[in-house]
Amino acid sequence: MTADVTNGDEGRRAGRRSRVLRIAGLTLAGALVLAVGAAGWAYWQLNDNIKSVDINSALGDDRPLKATPTPSASTEELPTEALNILVLGSDTRSGAENQALGGGDSEGGRSDTAMVVHLDPGRSTATVVSIPRDTLVTRPSCPLEDGGSTAIAYNSMFNSAYSVGGPVCAVKTVESVTGVRMDHYIEIDFAGFAKLVDALGGVTVTTEEDIDDEDSHLTLEAGTHHLDGERALALARTRHGIGDGSDLGRIELQQHLVKALLEQVSATDLLTDPAKLYRVADAVTGSLTTDTGLDSLTELTRLGRSLSGLSADAVTTMTLPVVPAPSDPNRVVADEPEASELWESLR
Repeated sequence: MTADVTNGDEGRRAGRRSRVLRIAGLTLAGALVLAVGAAGWAYWQLNDNIKSVDINSALGDDRPLKATPTPSASTEELPTEALNILVLGSDTRSGAENQALGGGDSEGGRSDTAMVVHLDPGRSTATVVSIPRDTLVTRPSCPLEDGGSTAIAYNSMFNSAYSVGGPVCAVKTVESVTGVRMDHYIEIDFAGFAKLVDALGGVTVTTEEDIDDEDSHLTLEAGTHHLDGERALALARTRHGIGDGSDLGRIELQQHLVKALLEQVSATDLLTDPAKLYRVADAVTGSLTTDTGLDSLTELTRLGRSLSGLSADAVTTMTLPVVPAPSDPNRVVADEPEASELWESLR
C-alpha cells in the first residue's frame, strides 16, 4: 500500500515537472518569437527611416570618371576600395524639432556644413575636406525634379547649390568644382545630429578660447566640456562668437567636433547594449538623406563595417585653401594652385 502511494506521488511530481518544463519551453519559444519579431520590426523601422535621392539617374554620365574598384574575391568580403562621400549638414526648416533647434521659419534649407570625405584604399585612413559655404564658385546648370534645370550662375556662393537644386545640385557643383567623383551622398539635419549626440551619451570637446555667440546661444569658457546634443549642435553652428566671426572659425570647431564624435563612437561598445545601439541607429537613420546606393540599413551597415579599422587619429581634417574674394571681402575663393593640387590628390 505504501509503495503504491509513493509511486503515485512520484507520478504526480513527474507530471508537474513535465508541465513546468512544457510551460518554460513555451515561454522561451514565445520570447524567441517576440525577439525575432521585435528585431524584424526594428529593422523595418530603421530601414524605413532612410530617405534617398537617385543622384546617379539625375546626373547621368556627365560626371567625373568613377575610380575602378579593386575586385573582391567574394561578395561576402567587405569593400576596401577608395571612396569619396559628400557629407552635408542641412540647416533645414522642416519639422518642429528642427525649428526648435534653430532651423528658422522660412521654407527650404541650406547646406551650411559641407565636407568631402575621402577614404583611402583599405579604409584605415581618411581625409575630410571642409568647403566654406561662402566660397564663390561657378554653379553649373542642375536638373530639377519637374524636368527643368537651373541656370549657370557665376560667382555664386557654394551653399546656394543646395538651396536652388537640393542634393543633386550640391553633388554636381562639388564635382564641377573639384573634378572628383562623389561615390555617395549623406545629409544629416539639425534634429538628427542632436539626437545622435544624445544617443551616444554626449560628446567631450576642448575649446581653446571662450565662446559667447548670441546667434547659436552658446556660452562656453575655454577648456574641456561634455556637451549634450543641443549644445553640441550649437557648437557646430557657432560662428560669430569666435575668431574673426567668419565661416573658417566655425569650420575649425566642426572639425574638432567630428574627431570628438569618432572618439566617442570608438569608446562606446554599442554591441553590448542593444537599447543604446537601437537609439543610435534610430537617430542616424531618422535624420539621413542618402543617395540610392546607401538607402538601406544593409548598405549603411556594410559601409560602417568597412570602416572598423578607421580611428579618429587616422582621420586628417583640413579646409579647402581659400583667399578673400577680390570682388567681396566677405566672400572667399579657392587659393590656387593649392586647391587644385588638393583635389588632384583625392582622385
